[in-house]
Amino acid sequence: MKTRVYVTLKNGVLDPQGKAIHHALEGLGFAGVNDVRAGKLIELDLEPGVPDEQVEEMCRKLLANTVIENFRIERAEAAA
Repeated sequence: MKTRVYVTLKNGVLDPQGKAIHHALEGLGFAGVNDVRAGKLIELDLEPGVPDEQVEEMCRKLLANTVIENFRIERAEAAA
């Protein structure tokens, strides 16, 4: 089962990568971008029986630094 984990910085945590992207976009002439926050996407291919609690444990122990990052888990819908 395809599972996606989105990891983003918590509000209030400085995001130098986001600032660099924002500055680059301005330098390329793109107007109207107020702010950029960079994150990461982790795709997992899991056995169908892996419970949500185990995926959350993976996030808390390895995939996200929960001191400064939030995570969100999305499970792909099974094909009918």
